[in-house]
Amino acid sequence: MKEKYDVIIVGAGPAGIFTALEITKFNKNMNILIVDKGRNIESRKCPARITGKCINCNPCGITSGWSGAGAFSDGKLSLSPEVGGRILEYFSEDECKKLIKYCDDIYLEFGANKTVYGLNNEKIDKIKYEASKYNIRLIECPVRHLGTELAYEVLKKMYYHLLDNTNVEFSELTTVKDILADDGKVSGVTIENRDGEKNVSADYVVVAPGRGGAEWFTIQSQKLNLKTTNNAVDIGLRVEVPNSIMDHLTKDLYEAKLVYYSDTFDNKVRTFCMNPGGVVSEEHYDGTIAVVNGHSYEEKELRTENTNFAMLVSTSFTEPFNQPITYGKYIAKLGNMLTGGGIMVQRLGDLLNGRRTDYSRLKKSTTIPTLKSAVPGDLSFVLPQRYLTSIVEALKAFNNIAPGLYSKNTLLYGVEVKFYSSKFETGDRFETSIEHLYAIGDGAGITRGLMQASATGVVVARDILGK
Repeated sequence: MKEKYDVIIVGAGPAGIFTALEITKFNKNMNILIVDKGRNIESRKCPARITGKCINCNPCGITSGWSGAGAFSDGKLSLSPEVGGRILEYFSEDECKKLIKYCDDIYLEFGANKTVYGLNNEKIDKIKYEASKYNIRLIECPVRHLGTELAYEVLKKMYYHLLDNTNVEFSELTTVKDILADDGKVSGVTIENRDGEKNVSADYVVVAPGRGGAEWFTIQSQKLNLKTTNNAVDIGLRVEVPNSIMDHLTKDLYEAKLVYYSDTFDNKVRTFCMNPGGVVSEEHYDGTIAVVNGHSYEEKELRTENTNFAMLVSTSFTEPFNQPITYGKYIAKLGNMLTGGGIMVQRLGDLLNGRRTDYSRLKKSTTIPTLKSAVPGDLSFVLPQRYLTSIVEALKAFNNIAPGLYSKNTLLYGVEVKFYSSKFETGDRFETSIEHLYAIGDGAGITRGLMQASATGVVVARDILGK
């Protein structure tokens, strides 16, 4: 590792990767260092994917490392600026569409498949019309689905392209202890890895830590006096049902993005990360909490008989509350406490009847759980009433367009939490109040998905190239 670089990128997720791709596309001579607390993509392993049991690897092979959580995610590229982040707050709709198209073409260049779901307008209009009868909003969003296996291959090609053809270096198992600034201008970072601690200087620092680094960045922002505002807190459950219940929606849409405002509390409830023929999975953050997630494969022979998706309740808190990540972790820890550290599963019928799901009741379920390590329990001891009531009311409403969803054998896994950082105050090119320090991606509270995170990297790269 050198003492000085042109650009240091903190975080090797899509935001950081696309920053490096765009810079080197036009200037291969720039010296760029990407650091991440996880491993390179081929060294990332998750024993739980084989054994079904998490052993708390540090760092977590699912959430950290080259390509971030995207390496083992479902690999959905949302092609609408309305989905996956807040870039519409920074650019016009037309500019956002051009950015997304530009990034999509890069994914295709590195091997993404050409199939796009959500283009059958006649079918989508029928679903949208039917949903409107029950106060449900369907958000139209074309989706390019990579699948877990193809997402890995595409991001691996980006890794080798950058390391073999440009002046990009990747330092794995490296943490950034501090971001350094002098007289209002960034000067580098203090890193720590197996070789010890050292300061590395740079003309530009791009912070793209992903959701796993959101809490770290919040702490850094306090040290640097960066201005932030609270993002909404998204807390909820993952739902699993047979494919037969959701196929008529996912066949054309792949992901049915549905929004409902709950009857009792008027809270926004939305579906998120829908995985036809997928599996429910477990993720660990900071080696202390387990949260539920889901993914699916593109190859048909790897698909299951179930569809899973998240149902999240969005809450925007006001002052003096300023700890959305801590709050989300607190809810997740309650669930972990009752399961001995893992994910909880409950049948909807048991929840509605006010009783705990136990192993004998779970065996009676006609929906066979794909997360074999999930522990039967009672989610009413975990989620606050406002969240649980809102989710149940939304499930009942969604049953009108997906008959069978509001069934006693529908499985609910908890807790699903999306750790959105506080939103960092930046200019329209994502530069903070500290000159040449940029904040992008999910960890900066600006995006919530692969495509928009990638787009923020392109924007920052162009700004650096222009300077």
